[in-house]
Amino acid sequence: MPPRKPVSPRSGEVVESIARLKRAAREKPYDPQPLLARLQTLMDERNLSMRFTAMQAGLDHQANRRIQVGERPDMVSCILMADLFEVNPNEFLQLAGWPTLKVFDIKSVRVDNLPPEAVDVALDIAKIPDPGTRKQVAEAVRVLLKKYFTE
Repeated sequence: MPPRKPVSPRSGEVVESIARLKRAAREKPYDPQPLLARLQTLMDERNLSMRFTAMQAGLDHQANRRIQVGERPDMVSCILMADLFEVNPNEFLQLAGWPTLKVFDIKSVRVDNLPPEAVDVALDIAKIPDPGTRKQVAEAVRVLLKKYFTE
């Protein structure tokens, strides 16, 4: 009897297992430059060293050095570094040549389903270049909304 293929519980479609996707990713050549460039940009923005970045992400102190010499970081390392820099883990996974994970997919909302005022606020927040500041502004808006809805 042939092995059964995994089926998505939501769509009922046949999906490729993450183990097979990881295996296929390992067989492809890895170009470390895109990930290195992104990491360097994020470290420069925050004035962090490679060692400090690795330690703060919960990795060993040599993790970034291994990445810099061209070793592909494992999926967990990508997720931990993304968490440290507050970026979507799928960004680091993709840059490292790993398959992206559905759990980190960002669901988008169609603009035509939102009131114009909400779209204007979202667009204004999106113009804030610093991710940390943008997150603080978004959280402040949520605090105001929470207060409105609890009264």
